[in-house]
Amino acid sequence: MIYGYIRVSSRDQNEDRQILAMQAAAVDPACMFIDKQSGADFNRPQYLRLIRRLRAGDTMVIKSIDRLGRNYDGILEQWRDLSSRGVSIKVLDMPLLDTSKDRDITGKLISDIVLQLLSYVAQTEREFIRQRQEEGIAAAKARGVHFGRRPLDLTEQQKQAISDYKAGKASSRQASAGCGLSHTTIIRLAKDFDYDRKEGEE
Repeated sequence: MIYGYIRVSSRDQNEDRQILAMQAAAVDPACMFIDKQSGADFNRPQYLRLIRRLRAGDTMVIKSIDRLGRNYDGILEQWRDLSSRGVSIKVLDMPLLDTSKDRDITGKLISDIVLQLLSYVAQTEREFIRQRQEEGIAAAKARGVHFGRRPLDLTEQQKQAISDYKAGKASSRQASAGCGLSHTTIIRLAKDFDYDRKEGEE
């Protein structure tokens, strides 16, 4: 049997391109398994269903190596596990990664080298993206851009209510009465900010 595995990272992404590639590779639509989930790990419902169904002699088709997973070690582990069970793997975007064909020892060696290289590149690219995001956030903060909730412009009555709650002089509901803040907001602001000090105090 020939099965196709398709993965997109979120529910708002479209899997049509991968489906068309599977159909061109003669994969029956009834044998396609689709996950709309991150590839950070292999705990994905449809992937696990497919793994349970695969038998020796079957072939699993994927569009590209990163559709199998995003983790270097995880990809290699899954690849070796499937291969040891007699399951062939075919990566459409990389013909060298096709264990469904009879290969000599040189061909298998090339396939292993390419797999490890591509897995490494996929993981390195994710680390570069994460690094660029962190650098972008740091640069934005340096420019004065603030992240998170916008601070509230509180009245003196509201500041006193928060101070009373923090000091244990009133419950959150008692403190919120008549000050225009909900008791849940009182609790949150008491954790996030220090309103005990009066304006002008050093």
